[in-house]
Amino acid sequence: MQREAQKQVYEYMSPKLYRTCKRYLKKEEEIEEVLADAFYTIFTKIEQLKEIKAFEGWARKIAVNQCLLQLKRNVNFNLYLEDTSIYLQPETLPETNLEEEDLLNLLNFIPEGCKTIFNLFVIEGYGHKEIASMLTISEGTSKSQLNVAKTKLKELVNNHYYQKIK
Repeated sequence: MQREAQKQVYEYMSPKLYRTCKRYLKKEEEIEEVLADAFYTIFTKIEQLKEIKAFEGWARKIAVNQCLLQLKRNVNFNLYLEDTSIYLQPETLPETNLEEEDLLNLLNFIPEGCKTIFNLFVIEGYGHKEIASMLTISEGTSKSQLNVAKTKLKELVNNHYYQKIK
């Protein structure tokens, strides 16, 4: 009986958590590994969930934390990225009006540290103090990385979407 319930939870939550992980990680094998770890945590810690209505948010938070653990192994979040160049191949994005999915795809073209902090702040809704604690960086670094992410994202949007109107 418990296996069947776990299977149903997995089938329902897997696509949602996959999209969450994809915002943080690029490599398919990393996403799949993190998803497996997240579901293991979800199923072994389910008794810690106090309110069933909070399940989806709780599960997403576990997936985000697993992504952050993976990223911490490979990304230096303290790196200052003022002069980081962006390489964008025009054929990778469609020539249409900017949609949410396009914006999320553009995030893949900004540095990992900036992308992670942008996701945590803008999409997940964490504050700089929480982000700093999660990534063991200063609040100033979190703010700086977010500003770099916004600047680079604006640059990408302007270069790819609005220069073609001319």
